[in-house]
Amino acid sequence: MSGSLRFGCGHGTHVCARLEREAESCGRTRASCTASFPSHVSESKQTNPKLHQTGWQPFPAHLLFLIIPNPDLSPDWSDHALWWEKKKTWLLKTHWTLDKYGIQADAKLQFTPQHKLLRLQLPNMKYVKVKVNFSDRVFKAVSDICKTFNIRHPEELSLLRKPRDPSKKKKKKLDDQCEDEAFELEGNIYSSPGLYSKTMTPTYDAHDGSPLSPTSAWFGDSALSEGNPGILAVSQPVTSPESLAKMYKPQALLDKAKINQGWLDSSRSLMEQEVKENEALLLRFKYYSFFDLNPKYDAIRINQLYEQSKWAILLEEIECTEEEMMMFAALQYHINKLSIMSSENHLNNSDKEVDEVDAALSDLEITLEGGKTSTILGDITSIPELADYIKVFKPKKLTLKGYKPYWCTFKDTSISCYKSKEEANGTPAHQMNLRGCEVTPDVNISGQKFNIKLLIPVAEGMNEIWLRCDNERQYASWMAACRLASKGKTMADSSYSMEVQNILSFLKMQHLNPDPQLIPEQITTDINPECLVSPRYLKKYKNKQITARILEAHQNVAQMSLIEAKMRFIQAWQSLPEFGITHFIARFQGGKKEELIGIAYNRLIRMDASTGDAVKTWRFSNMKQWNVNWEIKMVTVEFADDVRVSFICTEVDCKVVHEFIGGYIFLSTRAKDQNESLDEEMFYKLTSGWV
Repeated sequence: MSGSLRFGCGHGTHVCARLEREAESCGRTRASCTASFPSHVSESKQTNPKLHQTGWQPFPAHLLFLIIPNPDLSPDWSDHALWWEKKKTWLLKTHWTLDKYGIQADAKLQFTPQHKLLRLQLPNMKYVKVKVNFSDRVFKAVSDICKTFNIRHPEELSLLRKPRDPSKKKKKKLDDQCEDEAFELEGNIYSSPGLYSKTMTPTYDAHDGSPLSPTSAWFGDSALSEGNPGILAVSQPVTSPESLAKMYKPQALLDKAKINQGWLDSSRSLMEQEVKENEALLLRFKYYSFFDLNPKYDAIRINQLYEQSKWAILLEEIECTEEEMMMFAALQYHINKLSIMSSENHLNNSDKEVDEVDAALSDLEITLEGGKTSTILGDITSIPELADYIKVFKPKKLTLKGYKPYWCTFKDTSISCYKSKEEANGTPAHQMNLRGCEVTPDVNISGQKFNIKLLIPVAEGMNEIWLRCDNERQYASWMAACRLASKGKTMADSSYSMEVQNILSFLKMQHLNPDPQLIPEQITTDINPECLVSPRYLKKYKNKQITARILEAHQNVAQMSLIEAKMRFIQAWQSLPEFGITHFIARFQGGKKEELIGIAYNRLIRMDASTGDAVKTWRFSNMKQWNVNWEIKMVTVEFADDVRVSFICTEVDCKVVHEFIGGYIFLSTRAKDQNESLDEEMFYKLTSGWV
């Protein structure tokens, strides 16, 4: 194969003749391809010259030598590469030949920069313009973005296409108005070092999340050091009820499932997925497994995580009770107030220097001191147990709920129910193993209702059992034990007491103030309930009623610091029953109707598409393998005891589901004693399927 490059300049004829002689000596036939590149490359400014080249010559290195005959006198083309539009592939392996690439006659190639501008909508709904490598795999591109933004653990995030609101035809105008206000980063993000190591000096104040050192040290050489870093680390309150009303709100589970069609393939580049320069994409936390959140290093990560959880609640992407909504609104109000104060203090103290050596030594001293082993270890020779009277109910069709009191003992991962305490040494009336079950809270603080809903997997589906506790302390102890047992853990696990405390603090934040006179007189004009609660409750109550309830709930969180309030908000979000479940529309093998497959960090859930109720649950800890039949687009997962689950995704490429399963398996391998580097090849092996 041979060819020539026809520029409008004098040296083109010589190159043509030389290559034709080489082709004749090799006995190869001639063919041509068209290369498209910036017009100033050649003197004649032709954008689509034709090139003839032999198939055995290195390509595109030899071709680039012809395009740029005198590199010393040309601009810097080091960021440029050849893109083959028809095959959706980059020609980056310069030692490959034309034949090895499979390029035939009349192929059209584009000589284009690899780094292009992209408009990213951050979790706080603000837009940022950044230069991203369009030839890197999305996983690597997101890692570079997070490194610049000083967000650790980029494996938890990814890029999502903007969901389309089917009810709005003219959706472009609002988007354009928001994107015009985008904060633009002029620097190349891949050149920024980022503050990425956990072993360095603490970067943020653990109390309010403000940077300990000047902004230039905060972001290194990144363009952020010259801009306003508040767009990343400081909470951005909802500006107006109108902006909230215009945002897309999924109305049903099927609408939520359709949003997940937009996740980009992490194993392919942006150009391969038809992402255009200046296109708007969403940067979101994709995997709901947040590793090692540390206020000293993760102020930006915590803030963006808080923002994503806040918008999920305001846009009703996740369900919560009325009391929980008022608690979330009170936390938002508190965070907004402290964020304004923190920004003002940061501006006043922007010249404050910190002795990084002293800070590092202080941090090391705290780390080396550790905790008292006597309070942490306790009695490690026995596994804790619970025993108390609990009301138990097993619902059946056409029956009313009737709870019966039983003396219940919780040992290991099983609950045994006896008719009385005296019969505890005999045979239990009921016994249930909670390993692999679904645990759902049903709590109403004002009504003193503390229920636990258990869906226990059995051969024919799921058995539904309800437990009713008498008070908060009992509920917290049993709820924490149930959650651990569902994961195959006992109360001897070190996380049990922390889980109990988290549940108690979550309940405490929902308490109503018993004495309204204790609420100080406040100027209520700075509270806009339309920006703090979801539309459902705005329709149910008047603004004055909501404002009063927010101020009442605020008394439970008023003493929290800024970072503590954000962390409590995130923890409360994680405590919601629907947290961390990504839905997809699927048709199971043998099924006749469309259902939902839910993917969480530790399990797969078969769900009813109309109600969202769990039909069957399978834990990843029992998974033996999973594979995809790419021809019929069927995902098959095999579990222990010869359990086999097969389904076809009807609204999304099965590659997205495959990547979610593999991604969660990859995240489960992380450990605190590892360094901060990512094993990209392992991620691709678990998620790409064919690499």
